[in-house]
Amino acid sequence: MPAAGAEYEAELNLLKSIERLTPEVFAREKGSDKALCANVDMYSGFIYSMMGIPEDLFTLLFACARMAGWAARRFEEIAAGKRIIRPAYKNTVRGIKPYVPIEGR
Repeated sequence: MPAAGAEYEAELNLLKSIERLTPEVFAREKGSDKALCANVDMYSGFIYSMMGIPEDLFTLLFACARMAGWAARRFEEIAAGKRIIRPAYKNTVRGIKPYVPIEGR
């Protein structure tokens, strides 16, 4: 059942507004132009509601969906000698601030 035209339309519009406005608010409040986008979890509860799943089960579904990833991470940690290897990523942030030691903060 699509949300448009249904009882869920107002909630969907709210979530869309939050997603649209968050980068602007973040930039204003934090002074950062970091690219932001919602992840799947922002909409998960909304989808669960549309499917008729009771709210008491939302956290369980969230955890179950991630258990394989959590287990894989732990297996990787054990196999790699307590060190988890992450793929390299390219930093695209402009105007990187210099590191300030804790004593100087």
